[in-house]
Amino acid sequence: MTLMTDLYPSRGETPVALQARLDPVFYGDPATPSGPLSRGEISQYETNGFLFFESFLSPDEVALYAEELERLRHDPSIRKREDVFLEPRDGGVRSIFNVHRNAPLFQQLAQDGRILDRVRQILHGPVYIHQSRINYKPGFTGKEFYWHSDFETWHAEDGMPRMRALSCSIALTENNECNGSLMIIPGSHRLFVPCRGQTPENHYKVSLKKQEYGVPDPDSLNRLVERGGIFSAKGPPGSMVLFECNAMHGSNGNISPWARSNIFFVYNSAENSLAAPFCGLDPRPEFIASRDFTPLAFHATSSR
Repeated sequence: MTLMTDLYPSRGETPVALQARLDPVFYGDPATPSGPLSRGEISQYETNGFLFFESFLSPDEVALYAEELERLRHDPSIRKREDVFLEPRDGGVRSIFNVHRNAPLFQQLAQDGRILDRVRQILHGPVYIHQSRINYKPGFTGKEFYWHSDFETWHAEDGMPRMRALSCSIALTENNECNGSLMIIPGSHRLFVPCRGQTPENHYKVSLKKQEYGVPDPDSLNRLVERGGIFSAKGPPGSMVLFECNAMHGSNGNISPWARSNIFFVYNSAENSLAAPFCGLDPRPEFIASRDFTPLAFHATSSR
């Protein structure tokens, strides 16, 4: 497995200062956009680290994908699968990984040209799926996802070398201020926040239920929020957020009666394929961090 210089050290016992980002945010030429994103949207993405598209999917599409989401959640055969994680308190389904391979409808959505056009424009070139999952957050019992930078984990535990990836989160239920909508700290993608603590073996088995390593310190979070505030991705079903891999984000627990369920795809540049994990441990399983770097092909869709 390829060994590389660690440009973003983290997971040590000694505190490390915040580090300025070493990579571009938008990899194409913002002066001459070659894709669906306008110059204004590119500027917004570079400044804030995310783009929000309200009602990106049509109501008919939302109904189709939501039906599949519920079918999977209630399928008793999946509960013992390694790529399914349950809520620690009540045993409900929390996350189902690898859905771009195991669920044909979501495989089709992951390759939707409306999404891939935007992703490829930002990352400038072919991409593959690093990770996919459904996140369920049922009413009354859905647990929080604490603040974190995905890149910090993907770098330390998966060996993702550079910040040339992004996440796509699509709401299949309404996301509102009561049911634990995604929260992002605007501008936080510009600074890398190193985290303390040596990563335990098989950390993913615990972290995907409750994360204790790869968690930023309160002082760094205060600094980021003082500079950028907090954006809550509230919107109707079918809304989509594209957010930069180093953007600090999280979500509150859901004590409302309303479920909050999203489909989540991570796109990584084919030129940013994984090396050996920088934490020094074995790679996480394929269903969490794919090492099949084959670029995605477009799936034809109606124009938008």
